[in-house]
Amino acid sequence: MLATQILRELGQSLWLDNITRGLLDEGTLARYAEAYGISGLTSNPSIFDLAIRQGNAYDASILEQRDQGRTGEAAFFPLALEDLTRAAELFRPIHEATGGRDGWVSLEVSPLLAYDSARTVEQAVRLHALAGLPNLFIKIPGTPPGMRAIEDATFAGVPVNVTLLFSAKQYLAAADAYRLGIERRLAAGRSPDVPSVASLFISRWDRAVEKKVAPALRNRLGIAMAGRVYRAYTQLRESESMRRLVDKGGRVQQLLWASTGTKDPAARDTLYVEALAAPFTINTLPEPTLKAFADHGRVGQLMARDGGDAEEVLAAFAADGVDVDALAEQLQREGADAFVASWDRLMECIAQKMDALPSHLDTGAPA
Repeated sequence: MLATQILRELGQSLWLDNITRGLLDEGTLARYAEAYGISGLTSNPSIFDLAIRQGNAYDASILEQRDQGRTGEAAFFPLALEDLTRAAELFRPIHEATGGRDGWVSLEVSPLLAYDSARTVEQAVRLHALAGLPNLFIKIPGTPPGMRAIEDATFAGVPVNVTLLFSAKQYLAAADAYRLGIERRLAAGRSPDVPSVASLFISRWDRAVEKKVAPALRNRLGIAMAGRVYRAYTQLRESESMRRLVDKGGRVQQLLWASTGTKDPAARDTLYVEALAAPFTINTLPEPTLKAFADHGRVGQLMARDGGDAEEVLAAFAADGVDVDALAEQLQREGADAFVASWDRLMECIAQKMDALPSHLDTGAPA
């Protein structure tokens, strides 16, 4: 049995951290679902920028947007939703079979809104309505202003994927924002059945400290932070307040491991996937990591519910001069800035395509 299938049987969902029109047109995504048990996917500006730059798969759609007078993000979101709608349909049977627990795709709000709560909620509501998909998460960054946006979007009935989380403090703030949104829905007589996931970024921790700590600590910080967060997640799932919310028809916000591709070429290419094996969680894998794990991945012990040796490892990093609280805030700021830079490149790419495309594309048929 493939390691990917073992993880699925242990209760962990595997999502692809990628989407391209080629993956859909060539049936690759469907094959990943069948062979590897992939049951959802995530997207971000960098993924779409790369997909649009490579070849001409999006040219006809870009030309259509240009002909309709759309530019910038007004042109991008329909392009993205063309792909995500097809992916959502592929995963719809899983979504229905699991009662909405699995089978999701994700679309990110504009990263330019990361620190603007009101406009984030406005765009999240609009995109969710525009898509009309029951299994589409809207990604909202877990920045301090984003917490109010998460609460308000949840209250509005928008399923939210909280992104750019790095620490237990940030995760618990996101969980609290989600809970408040659900409690407001209950108070207003609305259904509390609005799913959400909280995405914790892993590998960026190790990249940030790789040249600053002793060799014995290399590639251990991200996993240790995951252990701390998993302990908080487990405690929250089993808390009396969460039981009461679930009894009223609410859901537990699922924990999602993000950024799980190994960045260090000297490390095992399946390092994070193997270390983050845990039920009731989701792991989003880049394509190379997915293939590597299916080929030679190993599933050993599951993550310890109490965090295992996470605090011991984190104490070693503290002794080596790493302030994880300050670094978590730094990584979140840098992540938000990186998403803005990716967004700007994406908008530039679409604009360049629009300028370069002829008035119609030669498809071999009469004009």
